[in-house]
Amino acid sequence: MKYTAAHWGAYQFGDDGVLRPLQDDPQPSRVGEGWRSASLHAASRVLTPVARKGWLNGDKGGARCNDSFVAISWDKATELAATELQRVHAAHGSQAIFGGSYGWSSAGRFHHAQSQMRRMLALSGGFTSSRETYSHAAAEVLFPHLLGLSNRAFQDDMPAMPLVAEHCDVLLAFGGISSRTAQIASAGTSRHEVGSWLQHLHEKGCRVITISPERGEALGEWWPIRPGTDTALMLALIHETVAEGREDKAFLTRCTSGWDSLRDYVMGMSDGVPKTADWAAAICDLPAPDIRALAKALPGKASLVSLAWGMQRADHGEQPLMAGLALACALGQIGKPGTGFAFGYGSTAPVGRAARLIPWPSLPKVLNPVSDYIPVARIADALLHPGEPYAYNGTTRRYPDLKLVWWCGGNPFHHHQDLTRLEQAWARPETVIVNEHHWTATARRADLVLPATTALERDDLMMNRRDPTLIYMSQNHAPLGQARDDFDIFADIAEALGLRNAFTEGRDAEGWIRRLWTQAEEVAEHAGFSLPDFDAFRSEGRFDVPDANEERTAFADFVKDPERSPLTTESGKLTLTNETIADMGLSDCPGHATWLPPVEGAPLEDGAFHLISGQPSTRLHGQNDTGETSRAAKIRDREVARLHPGAAARLGVVDGDAVKLSNSRGACLCAVALEPAMRADCISLPTGAWYDVQTIDGQRLEVHGNPNVLTRDKGCSALSQGNIAHTCVVRVERWDKPLPPLTVTRQPKID
Repeated sequence: MKYTAAHWGAYQFGDDGVLRPLQDDPQPSRVGEGWRSASLHAASRVLTPVARKGWLNGDKGGARCNDSFVAISWDKATELAATELQRVHAAHGSQAIFGGSYGWSSAGRFHHAQSQMRRMLALSGGFTSSRETYSHAAAEVLFPHLLGLSNRAFQDDMPAMPLVAEHCDVLLAFGGISSRTAQIASAGTSRHEVGSWLQHLHEKGCRVITISPERGEALGEWWPIRPGTDTALMLALIHETVAEGREDKAFLTRCTSGWDSLRDYVMGMSDGVPKTADWAAAICDLPAPDIRALAKALPGKASLVSLAWGMQRADHGEQPLMAGLALACALGQIGKPGTGFAFGYGSTAPVGRAARLIPWPSLPKVLNPVSDYIPVARIADALLHPGEPYAYNGTTRRYPDLKLVWWCGGNPFHHHQDLTRLEQAWARPETVIVNEHHWTATARRADLVLPATTALERDDLMMNRRDPTLIYMSQNHAPLGQARDDFDIFADIAEALGLRNAFTEGRDAEGWIRRLWTQAEEVAEHAGFSLPDFDAFRSEGRFDVPDANEERTAFADFVKDPERSPLTTESGKLTLTNETIADMGLSDCPGHATWLPPVEGAPLEDGAFHLISGQPSTRLHGQNDTGETSRAAKIRDREVARLHPGAAARLGVVDGDAVKLSNSRGACLCAVALEPAMRADCISLPTGAWYDVQTIDGQRLEVHGNPNVLTRDKGCSALSQGNIAHTCVVRVERWDKPLPPLTVTRQPKID
């Protein structure tokens, strides 16, 4: 029996190649059910190196999104890639090259596409990079100001869910906590526990209040809040607590700074608008008596304020984070076991896991000679506005003039917003090179496409510092067509540049994997246990770390003695009014939590719907969309949107109908499934259906159900420049015309 692993789980397989989840995984992921079939789906796989026909003939981008390809040899592809890299370095400088690897290409420690690409580009002279993530950029920029911790460090120390079940009386789950979104982990996961955690909380008698437009998996109470208004509810809970004189004054004095300014705002002394329950009720569409009752129930209770990652992927996305922290501080429960403030429960598998953190090795980085970067979600802005200024975290920066985009291990035509705008931007650079195993929309819009292997076609190591199991990832099936590992692709390009030895350090892929295991043995020895030797581990396929559970409590030392254990914030305390941010003078991100109406949707026009575009249950983002599980879940080959029966009746829509969603940015087709446990002014369309835009009756129409043709491409504020995918309003109408056949599930035209 052999093993392999992915972002969505770990698996065993025998001679038949069929993947079977680990027997001790309590709730195996649905995503994995479609993994092997997607990898073997030859109709959507890149099987040979290709170059865009127009690019070979001198076109520098104009026809990039509407052209055919020419099959070429690997030798020719390597030569073209190396020559183009040298040309752009010489003609425009290294900052004109964008290393655009962003995505979840592999859970393997060695075959990590971003690491491989950045290593080669750094050695060749450097490149412009990106910062933060689409998942939680607002938190990544904000938390060092508020908490003195990075987002990663905070999530490492958050209360473990077993501690929450043991100690917490009231859990406020803003955005919900879902085992659906917790199917995944960036470095792989051996088990899925969130569903059992939620059940345990329920059985222990914890009062769980899910505050979300959709009920989801809520086992307790469900508050169907209007999308984008959570900040107002949090401010009202603070107001009602202060009005009763029940805020934890001792905690606020000892452990926070800026409380007085925030209190004056909440109570209406600074702007004349008290943030009462009645004030919030009108904004949030929730009953004011319920808000007041909850505010009365919270003080003195062991409470936890939890926010899902999706909360801050919205206009002014920093504000719910600021307000959630302020509410937790007013209740004084931070620093105690299982209570306080949390961010990301249910967003990925390891968040909330009682895990011993072990710093396993990874591919060594090479210093990038170029210091320039862009916030990750600002790629279209950078391509459309080279040289123009933009604000970011208290600085004014300028977008670089990007001439060559190299994308590896990701698909921006899945995860970016306003894909019509991105398509316009995508025509601007002189060259786009893509390493890819499937014909994603990004690969179809490249000049040079280099066929890469999937994780099932190579050996690797799963070593997640927050997972108790190490997996030797054995090859499951032979590479399709001429696909090659990214390491081998870049090694040959490095050789053409005279850099092979610097890139490979004289090792092949197995040599690197062995080196990583040797380093892992040293890490384990330092941690007090021993790993088997490499060959034994490869044969066995799995190793479980002993004594892997470790429960932590964020800010425990600080709360015990703030003077002896100060935070690295401006005040050494949790900042409820951050003077550094306030001094930036940002109208869209003040120094303390503030209710700021979103750019669209407040108020909602008659007949319009809030679009919710969360993660699907059948694939990871766009990965495995051609797999059996994702395809089987669609209706008439379209992605399925959930719609309240009352809204459907008003639209004349029944279960299974096709509908068109539209706004000023674009339009898409999808199917409808009726869902009573959601707000009637919302429609929920998961992300990840492969972008398939066609011209129907003279209109450009995305025909597969990709919501990012509708979402707005705007930074959530001038502080973080994170994306605002969840601030989106659409119109919905029944589609009575024939559904056009999909084009994304078959090979493009290749001469």
